[in-house]
Amino acid sequence: MQSSAARRRPTASALAALGLGAASLCVTAASAAPPAKGRQAAAAQPAAEAPDQPVKGGQAIMILVNDEPITAYEIEQRALFIAANAGGSGAEFKARAEARWAQIAKDPRTNERFQNLLRDKNVKTKEEALALQKQFVTGLQRDMIEQLRRESRSTRLPQFRKEAQEELIEERLKLQEAKRLGVDISEDEAKRMLKGIAERNKMTEEQFALQVKGQGIDISTMRERFKVQSAWREVIRRRFSAQISITQGEIDRLVTASATDAGEDTVELQVQKITLAMTGKADQTVMAKRFAEADGLRRKFGGCKTMAALAKDAGDARFEDMKFIRPSSIPEPTRSMLLSAKDGDVLPPATAATSIEVYAVCSRRPIRADDKQRERVQADLAQKEFELLAKRHLRDLRQDAHIELR
Repeated sequence: MQSSAARRRPTASALAALGLGAASLCVTAASAAPPAKGRQAAAAQPAAEAPDQPVKGGQAIMILVNDEPITAYEIEQRALFIAANAGGSGAEFKARAEARWAQIAKDPRTNERFQNLLRDKNVKTKEEALALQKQFVTGLQRDMIEQLRRESRSTRLPQFRKEAQEELIEERLKLQEAKRLGVDISEDEAKRMLKGIAERNKMTEEQFALQVKGQGIDISTMRERFKVQSAWREVIRRRFSAQISITQGEIDRLVTASATDAGEDTVELQVQKITLAMTGKADQTVMAKRFAEADGLRRKFGGCKTMAALAKDAGDARFEDMKFIRPSSIPEPTRSMLLSAKDGDVLPPATAATSIEVYAVCSRRPIRADDKQRERVQADLAQKEFELLAKRHLRDLRQDAHIELR
């Protein structure tokens, strides 16, 4: 390779989400001496650790739930499952990743590894070197993130074991209640759930099972977990469906609150308006005169039925029944004043570009959400009710259960 292409900065797109860059990581693309023996020792990162494995011979009974056992193997498997889903994220993980990437960038062995790679691949051109460089950096980044996640899981494994115990105790209680009510989830249904997850991850069932196994988790652990979840949903549906009652008022309140948060109109206002035009030069004297006339009309206001007559008596005033309008069609500050007014109120005169205007609010009506939106809101409210009842029912089952920790 030519010396002009001797040093290039690798891309760091894989760490963009963490705010990391590879600006400080320069690798030399020049020819390198033949790799020395023991090149493995020059790696910037320690060899990847094997995934946490379940305890051998872990069939020892650790917990009894109403005389049904939970084994050490089950606890270890569930802890690994929780750990695998915990991953690594947040500000603390980002800071650790930045610090680790800086170490890799400064380590001279990183550049040695790249030079050895160039020699092994027999790179001849600048384009080949850049492509290999991008692949090299991406691999470093991927391995670094996975290493950090393994370290995070390792330090938190005792916590995951505790969470696993609690999950398994609750699952035993849920399955016992499902059995009592005659609820059964077939193996085929559980397999369909796993197949759906695999397809969403663009994998076959076999590929997904191998990926899970690579983390030390038996696919049956996931399958059993899904069976429990499905059985428990059916238990709650059977026991409490008759107790769930969502009123139209509750739906209206949630729809209105959602629309308000999104800055949308939730009501339509029936509005009437009297306009007093300012013809000719609209100086301060003319504006003051018309404003006084408008205020006089406002003082004579006796309800929306009198607005048309007031405009007619004023001679050159124009009356307009605006019917029902959305507040967003009216500029501020008039919009807020209309929303704050009570039905039958008249507002103080407002100055427009070429006129003085007097608004009256006659009535209002809620904007009804479309049927699909209301159905979604109703489903959300029902789901929250079910979750609350499920939590209470599980609490009662646990209070009545005999749980023995060994």
